[in-house]
Amino acid sequence: MDEAGKLFLGGSRNSDDTLKKAEYLTLKFGNRHGLVTGATGTGKTVTLQVLAEGFSAAGVPVFCSDIKGDLSGIAAMGEPKDFLLKRAEQIQFAEYDNAAFPTIFWDLYGEKGHRVRSTVAEMGPLLLARLMDASDAQEGVLNIAFKIADEGGLPLLDLKDLQALLTYMGEHAGEISQRYGFASKASVGSLQRGLLVLEQQGAEHFFGEPALRISDIMRTAPDGRGVVSVLAADRLMMNPRLYATFLLWLLSELFEELPEVGDPEKPRLVFFFDEAHLLFSEAPKVLLERVEQVVRLIRSKGVGVYFITQNPLDVPETVLAQLGNRVQHALRAYTPREQKAVKTAAETFRANPDFRTDEAITQLGTGEALVSTLEGKGAPSIVERTLIRPPAARIGPLSDDERRKIIHASPVAGQYDEDIDRESAFEILMARAEKAGQKEVPRRAEIEVREDGEDAGAAGRWTLPGFGDDLEDEPSPRKKAGSARSGYQRETVIEAAMKSAARSVASQVANQIGRALVRGILGSLKR
Repeated sequence: MDEAGKLFLGGSRNSDDTLKKAEYLTLKFGNRHGLVTGATGTGKTVTLQVLAEGFSAAGVPVFCSDIKGDLSGIAAMGEPKDFLLKRAEQIQFAEYDNAAFPTIFWDLYGEKGHRVRSTVAEMGPLLLARLMDASDAQEGVLNIAFKIADEGGLPLLDLKDLQALLTYMGEHAGEISQRYGFASKASVGSLQRGLLVLEQQGAEHFFGEPALRISDIMRTAPDGRGVVSVLAADRLMMNPRLYATFLLWLLSELFEELPEVGDPEKPRLVFFFDEAHLLFSEAPKVLLERVEQVVRLIRSKGVGVYFITQNPLDVPETVLAQLGNRVQHALRAYTPREQKAVKTAAETFRANPDFRTDEAITQLGTGEALVSTLEGKGAPSIVERTLIRPPAARIGPLSDDERRKIIHASPVAGQYDEDIDRESAFEILMARAEKAGQKEVPRRAEIEVREDGEDAGAAGRWTLPGFGDDLEDEPSPRKKAGSARSGYQRETVIEAAMKSAARSVASQVANQIGRALVRGILGSLKR
């Protein structure tokens, strides 16, 4: 049933249940994205596994999340069970054989796979605001925090770095508001409480180093097959917002890092976004616009994105329009919303004169689906009622021992298992605060003994604490007075503080970064 440059999906049927023809997904259209929908128990997970196996066998790396643990079986050899052999016979799949596929397991908590981390800086203010369910005012404060960090050479790696920066902003809210815009102490406090909630939900496991390298989810095995990266998401799903934000961050990293390749003969990576409704549920308009933009443009990077969800209404129309390859499992139509979903799903297919699409959607059996893929010059094929092929790997989860053996033999074993805590914003701000505190003692003593005729206002000017405004750099009050008499206009409070901050910023940027910081389409830091 194999054809060059195509993935075998199953066999479509005539009205009398006889085999009509084989159904394929053309590899060169694999980066035109896709959608797999259907009610619970209709076979979406098996379809996802079949697609992942097909892309892997074609040499395409795959990333997918394992919500229930069932998908881990892709790493183990399948068994010739009766119902699988019967399905292969029904679709005349004579070449059906069992196989295991090269797999790397990942886990944000490091329990069922290698640790997955991102830094706060790479996450960016937009996605972090989404993760924290921040208000518009709080999101504005987050943007100011990232601006200060970028300009001041303050690496934001983990949550304690952001907490330290927010503490600093709260203590100096007035001064910062004059420079960057209004940043109220109330908003800062709300964000600090939000960080505490994230820590309690386990998000601190995600933020830190070493951060995930995109190249490690784009591997091919020595035999040429694409490596399947499986994210253990059963525990992660207890925090749906973190799950959706993590996958969106990973998608944005792919978009920012990969070069343009146009339309390759096969995708460079296929990304499966399971439980996709979590991404779009209650998402702000600006985020939905960015997601649409990423989905529309990332195909030119050679990445195919496949959304898996129960209801096609879970995906906004603007995103739905970008999904060229469709697999629709059965839907129920008991409620008005379900009836609308069936109608919407039917209208997205190219009609088949042999049956009514909306009626067929409610009559499909388990492991049966309506399939339409791009063909020819990129036009969608006529929808066909299709029996999905049986997977070659195991259907069902691995045992704990099997998983551990695969993790220990992984090509990334040992690279992500230990935390790295290098100097970052927390340590830098603590050191600056300590230095400023040490200099405050002689400063106060000098003010107390100053003669009444001296310019006490000059000594007491406003500063930006800890950002390089050192006492040694200040001219004496008498020198300032002399300069004023010779026509020099003394700097304003803001000018003096900003020049001082700029000196420190320039030094930090030169020493630690050496280049401008650029943020991408979703606010993540371009590496």
